[in-house]
Amino acid sequence: MARIYAFGGGKGGSGKSFVSANLGVMLAKQGKKVVLIDLDLGAPNLHTMVGLNDPKKGLNTFLNKSVKDLSLTALPTEIPNLYVITSTRCSLEVGNLFYAQKLKIIRAIWQLPADYVLLDLGAGTTYNILDFFLASHQGLSVFTPEPTSIQNTVQFIKAVYLRKLKHILKQHAFSTIAKEVAYESDDGVVRSPLDIVDRVMRNDPSRAKLLREELHRLKFKLILNQYRRHIDETFGNKIEKICNRHFYAQFQFLGNIAYNDRVYESIMARKIFVAKYPYTPTSTDLKNVANDMVGNKVQESTPKEKHAQI
Repeated sequence: MARIYAFGGGKGGSGKSFVSANLGVMLAKQGKKVVLIDLDLGAPNLHTMVGLNDPKKGLNTFLNKSVKDLSLTALPTEIPNLYVITSTRCSLEVGNLFYAQKLKIIRAIWQLPADYVLLDLGAGTTYNILDFFLASHQGLSVFTPEPTSIQNTVQFIKAVYLRKLKHILKQHAFSTIAKEVAYESDDGVVRSPLDIVDRVMRNDPSRAKLLREELHRLKFKLILNQYRRHIDETFGNKIEKICNRHFYAQFQFLGNIAYNDRVYESIMARKIFVAKYPYTPTSTDLKNVANDMVGNKVQESTPKEKHAQI
């Protein structure tokens, strides 16, 4: 069975597509069969990251039933073992998937014959995005050092957490708790999933244990993209500690990915960055993150390069 990773975040421009595409390359170079799926249904661009110009088939042919097997829509790339399923030819309405369509895609993803499947999700916190994120074995949040990106990442984590929490509450007949918390708020809206958790912890200790166990299965990996020298190197680790302190889920910071002007050049040239510039700090950072993803503890040292170029 494939190991499924979902790349999400609250803000566009954090580099989710760049990171997922290049991590896919790193995994494929380890001899693993990797499938990249572009689930940024409103603005797909993953194919550009791996050098595909105008893919003729993709998720659209699966949804319109031209093909019954999602694996038949996977397109090979210039990297051996690396395939892409695009959503470029889907209709404009595909951003608002029907529930049945979403389930169809999720079930098909789980059946793909691959070692790793990487889901590149759109920005935001729509139910479709949150459910694709939760359908993975591992969710990864990519963010940049800007305050807006950090704030949106926290909001995204809260949204995922609340979506997961609602699934648990529905399965175990906790629904009255959520209604009570909403009723007590000023406008009838649950602003934080932690409010619901706190209520259960106070009023129902036996169910509180079950709730903690279910939430603890929720795992987040954090990646800081576009890292620059003037930023505290341990910044991502500090965010990890804060999240682990305030949520019952598991958070792990995977590492920094150095900023590099040549990322833009590689995208404009439709070339895979780690293939075009393999001996840069950015490529080394991506390789180390890929190693962490698969449980390989070997970390390569960052090559020396003038930081004016980074």
